[in-house]
Amino acid sequence: MKIGTDGVLLGAWVSIDNEPDNILDIGAGTGIISLQLAQRCQANTIDAIEIDPEAFEQCVENFEASNWGDRLFCFHASVQEFAVSFEEEIVEDEFVEKYDLIISNPPFYTDQYISENKSRNTARSTNSLPFHELLSSTSRLLSENGVFALILPKKEEAIFIQLASEVGLYPKRICRLRGTATSEIKRSLIEFSSEKRDAILETLTIEISRHHYTKEYIALVKDFYLKM
Repeated sequence: MKIGTDGVLLGAWVSIDNEPDNILDIGAGTGIISLQLAQRCQANTIDAIEIDPEAFEQCVENFEASNWGDRLFCFHASVQEFAVSFEEEIVEDEFVEKYDLIISNPPFYTDQYISENKSRNTARSTNSLPFHELLSSTSRLLSENGVFALILPKKEEAIFIQLASEVGLYPKRICRLRGTATSEIKRSLIEFSSEKRDAILETLTIEISRHHYTKEYIALVKDFYLKM
């Protein structure tokens, strides 16, 4: 799996102001977002879930090779399976805590994008993780004052916010992304919580011209690139 701009942006943008002690990365891929959060904060536990076997193996390898391997754990499972197992663990052990921060760069392409590459399809197609199942599992795993953050195509923003409200999650912060100042908005970064409030709205432009990045984008992601 290639490291894409979406994942890096989400890992850099999400707020850690609530000083999360335990974090969950749903659909971790090769683990880039979990690694970014390990670099950014002092969370004791950062769990990652990855359903694709090859991506899971790569994620584990990357975690073990990092400076934060003692805080990073990857599970080979679907989020649905993980949620059931986690709830059973809570029943057995009253000291098990839910997650202060759940983050996901979920699959969001429909059938028209299906290719012959099974691993790529799993990572990119909503067939592998429908939005309602992502939200249902997240609502069961998130702590009372926790934050859920993800990145989506702008065209999916409204429907996802509606679905989130059905499980008691509401947008607190939204950042809309566009490639250049003259291009249309393509992505939305969104943070959710259980508190209803007026969401803070932001806009981020990535490039002035090809490979000539805006100062705002550089300030956001520079800690994660060797050359920026």
